[in-house]
Amino acid sequence: MRPPPRPSSARAPASLREPRMQPVRRMKPSAMSKRKLRESSGESAECISQVQKILRERFCHHCAAGKLFGMEQQYRHLLELLRRTTVHGESNSALVIGPRGSGKSALLNHVLKDLREVEQVRENLLEVHLNGLLQTNDNVALKEITRQLQLENVVGDKVFGSFAENLAFLLEALRKGDRTSSCPVLFVLDEFDLFVHHKNQSLLYNLFDISQSAQTPVTVIGLTCRQDILELLEKRVKSRFSHRQIYLMNSFDFKQYMKIFKKQLSLPAEFPDESFAQKWNNNVQHLSEDRTVQGVLQRLFQHSKDLRSLHSLLMLASSAVTVHHPLLTAADLQEASRQHSTDSKANIVHGLSVLEICLIIAMKHLNEVYDGEPFNFQMVYNEFQKFIQRKAHSMYNFEKPVVMKAFEHLLQLELVQPLERPSARAQREFLLLKLLLDSSQIMDALQVYPNCPTDVKQWATSSLSWL
Repeated sequence: MRPPPRPSSARAPASLREPRMQPVRRMKPSAMSKRKLRESSGESAECISQVQKILRERFCHHCAAGKLFGMEQQYRHLLELLRRTTVHGESNSALVIGPRGSGKSALLNHVLKDLREVEQVRENLLEVHLNGLLQTNDNVALKEITRQLQLENVVGDKVFGSFAENLAFLLEALRKGDRTSSCPVLFVLDEFDLFVHHKNQSLLYNLFDISQSAQTPVTVIGLTCRQDILELLEKRVKSRFSHRQIYLMNSFDFKQYMKIFKKQLSLPAEFPDESFAQKWNNNVQHLSEDRTVQGVLQRLFQHSKDLRSLHSLLMLASSAVTVHHPLLTAADLQEASRQHSTDSKANIVHGLSVLEICLIIAMKHLNEVYDGEPFNFQMVYNEFQKFIQRKAHSMYNFEKPVVMKAFEHLLQLELVQPLERPSARAQREFLLLKLLLDSSQIMDALQVYPNCPTDVKQWATSSLSWL
């Protein structure tokens, strides 16, 4: 008899077996998806880079892109003033006055941007930008004027008898024919109030004098935050100034402030990736409706209405944007607000030694006992010695020269300020000083000071220094 077949040991036909290439087929789509993911992450990295570039230019460089807020009337006034100079050859002078961060530079940049779009202006207008912080005297200012007008070769080795003669020669070199065909020159004096302190105000006198005379068409625009700037001008300078004053004040309310917030964070319509720009702008709209974000902006608005503070806050928040975190969140703005409002002097206290902390506490007690009257090093040292005598078991008694060295370090950090300039004869121990920290700053800094001795904390919290 034939034995029965054994199905368990029999092999299935090749057509019925599972194909061995199936795992390979499963790997191919995963490799393709990885490549697509890499390409999409590359695109998003490029988008993030573009976003950060646009926001940096908007917040840091006072660029003329975007819209002016609450200064349309001042914009029309300044634009018309400069247009008359550049098109009709009129000479003018004006002062743009407003507190820091009110938009003086932004206003001027917008006006110049719109003027440069006119072909006649773009070909003829010459600009000279001076800053009172950089050009500290008239000779430095004259060299800068020569450099910006590109007249170094014309001046050469010529020797001039006076400042006025030198400036008149520079402007004469720019003339071609009659007044209307000469190149108009725009002088922008930033930090205008610092030019007032130059000797005899020669620069201002000559610039205003030329703007009043029938010579080369010249316009002088000064930017300043001093409301009393006209009182600082000499009589002869004031008589040649046109007395045109353009005032900038931040008069918008919180609703307009929120609109400015959205406008400053939104991406422009010409952004390369339209889908990402729409997603970003929708996220900005949601942020403006978030209660947490509104609370952060409300605190900033109540503290300062200037747009420079807002730009500083948004710059800190936008620095958190990365490929893995492409959109801003309310937490980013909260963290930026915390960094923005951090007390810089309290941060300096965190890095001081225990001896320097003790000297600051001694000054704090002197302020409380003598009601803010000035003190000297000897008084601080005596107060420190009282504390050492009470806590001799836990505190090391430093010698007086060592304490003096620590005190001088506090002077260098500008935590302590002398009331008058020290003279060569005055002894350092008896120089009158004042503390630039208040009690709340000192106590907040001590709470987070690492490994602060308990006795020192107790001494700081005691209401009277001898307790």
